Amino acid sequence: MEENFRVIENYLMVKMPEEVDHHQSAYISRKADEYIMKDGVGNIVFDFEDTRFMDSSGIGIIIGRYKKISYFGGKVFAVNADMRIKRTLMICGLHKVIEIME
Repeated sequence: MEENFRVIENYLMVKMPEEVDHHQSAYISRKADEYIMKDGVGNIVFDFEDTRFMDSSGIGIIIGRYKKISYFGGKVFAVNADMRIKRTLMICGLHKVIEIME
């Protein structure tokens, strides 16, 4: 799953798995935090292209990384989210703090 994390310029690109639940959330959060701290990442992009399901632990991943990266003045982006994932992000109010790209 290490291949799902890439740094491009000052953006951490996180390719989210097909199912984002409590089984993956701790690993994704920990790995993203490692990249934020060691690589001087300024922004995070969560790529939901392959994601078909996300529960509240996925929301926790995004909120936790938002809190960390915004402390350093960075932004969080969500890309390639299908209608279900977008709806989940909207219902939780994440659209107010992250940019959901079409």
